[in-house]
Formats: sequence, C-alpha cells, structure tokens
Amino acid sequence: QVQLVESGGGLVQAGGSLRLSCAASGNIFSANTMGWFRQAPGDKRELVASIFTGESPNYGDSVRGRFTISRDNRKPTTVYLQMNSLKPEDTGVYVCNDVAGTKEYWGQGTQVTVSS
Repeated sequence: QVQLVESGGGLVQAGGSLRLSCAASGNIFSANTMGWFRQAPGDKRELVASIFTGESPNYGDSVRGRFTISRDNRKPTTVYLQMNSLKPEDTGVYVCNDVAGTKEYWGQGTQVTVSS
C-alpha cells in the first residue's frame, strides 16, 4: 500500500503562485510515475503533470510553461508542483497520483482557488 498526502493548496489571486507537495509513504517502488491531476466542479479529472525518474516531465497543454513538476526520491518520496502565473481556470481540487506497474494510488486532494 502507498499513502499520498498533499499540502500547499489555498486561495491566490490571478497571476500569483502556489507550490503543492505530495509526500508518499508505504511500499514505494523506485520505478513509478508520480503526478498531479485536477478536477473542477462539473469537469472530468485531467492530467496536470507527471514525472518518472530519469525522464522528462509530462505536462497538460493548459499548464505547460507555467507549472513545473519535480520529485525528491529521498524518503519520504515527495513530488512538488510549482504553479506560477495562475489563472482562474486553474481552480480545482488537485490530486496526487502514483502509478507503479498495475498498481495506482490517489491522494485525498487539496483545493486550489484562483480569484480574478
């Protein structure tokens, strides 16, 4: 089992920045993909960014160039999402994700609200 705990969400004005963190504990595999998804009310969950150790990160089209994902594999394994130039449409619940082979885990999510 893997436990994912997110932190760093909050309320910010448009143009501002936030940094999200996701700490992973439990049976962490070194060869895993960690990432962030977000979901706004009435919308389906969408990929924000993901990262696999040793490979280039993957970003959703709407955040590329504004958001940066990074990870620290020292225990506890932590993945970060630096969000700059935030827009009201970035508002949503941001959920941490961990995928290793056929196993997939989700955090509880953290709310990000961007005011105009």
